[in-house]
Amino acid sequence: MYINIMKYAIETFSALSDPIRLRCLSLLAVEGEVCICEFVYTLEEAQPKISRHMKSLKDAGLVQSRKEAQWMHFRISEHMSSWQEQAVGAAIVAMVDSEQSKEDAKRLKTMKNRPPR
Repeated sequence: MYINIMKYAIETFSALSDPIRLRCLSLLAVEGEVCICEFVYTLEEAQPKISRHMKSLKDAGLVQSRKEAQWMHFRISEHMSSWQEQAVGAAIVAMVDSEQSKEDAKRLKTMKNRPPR
């Protein structure tokens, strides 16, 4: 059991240790749900790179996804353990008021043809 908890802790904190993943979590906290194409537009990163980062967050159990037509949407997971919720919550609190997160939210609002929800 100890090994499983340690494995989840390592995955969680590794997922939270990357600036792009923190920016993604911040956008999710503000928007509720975000499509890969919206991350690509907002963060100005390549789609494969964003997909790898979202896979890392998903593998750590921090986000959930759903597919709608050609769009893959992500949201913060509703199935985290209490310590994961606290860690993610602390990361979001640290990020959401940052200049970078404010710029990201502002840029996302300029995106034309956002996917339907």
